[in-house]
Amino acid sequence: MFSKVSGPVRLADRVAAILSEEIESGRLAEGDKLPTEVELVKQLGVSRTVVREAVSRLRSAGLVEPRQGLGVFVMPHRTRPLDLEAEAAEDTKSKVRQIVEVRRPIEGEAAYLAATRATPADLVRMRQALAAIDTAVAAGGDGVDEDLAFHRSVAESTGNAVMLSTLRYLGEVLRGGIRVTRANEARRGDFLEAVRQEHHAILAAIEAHDAEAARDAALLHLRHAASRLQDADEGFWTETENLEVDLDAAP
Repeated sequence: MFSKVSGPVRLADRVAAILSEEIESGRLAEGDKLPTEVELVKQLGVSRTVVREAVSRLRSAGLVEPRQGLGVFVMPHRTRPLDLEAEAAEDTKSKVRQIVEVRRPIEGEAAYLAATRATPADLVRMRQALAAIDTAVAAGGDGVDEDLAFHRSVAESTGNAVMLSTLRYLGEVLRGGIRVTRANEARRGDFLEAVRQEHHAILAAIEAHDAEAARDAALLHLRHAASRLQDADEGFWTETENLEVDLDAAP
């Protein structure tokens, strides 16, 4: 029997962590069937959407497998793949800071390599990605997916399949971090304009095939992102954590 889940941490994260602990501890052993979705909803006090997201996360981590018409079962123990959602800090502020720190070396090197390897077609894609951010913001959107697409277009321009796969693997975690940083930046027009200029500085250095400048521009962008987050007041972080709870609690 599980206790009801509450608190500022994303509910799906908490439910996934609870179920993972049951599996890792052996209380749910190999071949055991998980409680049904209805049972988990009742025991944990969360919505079916939250339970489905948590179970989907366990499935991606190789902990469980669904069997049609039978239920969800614990997989045989093996070396578990990296689960960044489970490893990241619980509070939103620390989690986003950790994401920015991980992005810094990857995206700095991606910009450096893109400056030495980008083709004319790559440059067109990067320009289009930047324009898409402006279009999304002008239409009232948050520009999160477009922002992520720009950084992915830089990685694609490196010709390094491993780097691109790494960024794709990090995709959902990065999207969450970018969503919070952009929410913070949207509070002030000068922040939004600064981000826009930083993105264009990265592209300008890549277009000039100046690898060192491209790396410096990418690193500066992420340092400024961290600084802007550091300056955010506690009200912003409380609002962000409450938003995550509300999203998880949606039916």
